[in-house]
Amino acid sequence: LLGVRAVIAQSFERIHRSNLVGMGVIPFVFEEGTSWASLNLKGDELVEIDGLSTIKPRQTMIAKVTYGDGTVKNVPIICRIDTLDELDYFKNGGILQYVLRDLAA
Repeated sequence: LLGVRAVIAQSFERIHRSNLVGMGVIPFVFEEGTSWASLNLKGDELVEIDGLSTIKPRQTMIAKVTYGDGTVKNVPIICRIDTLDELDYFKNGGILQYVLRDLAA
């Protein structure tokens, strides 16, 4: 997936969220009342999310958004890894790698 580690969206269809987790990508959603439009996102922003190695299911985290003009905004986002099994899939790089490591053990 070209190095994609996370996707932030307004919401996810159940199967899309599940597919992202299965590929080792963390789905995040904005908190209620926040959207890409309310944040005035245009596509030239840099988004950083610290603490991915210690993430927990349904954890609220902060996305540091640096806008094209250099201004920075900290935006609360919610992790949509919902179960400990899904967390294991993410930590192993996806469900395929998880199964292969389990078989090799």
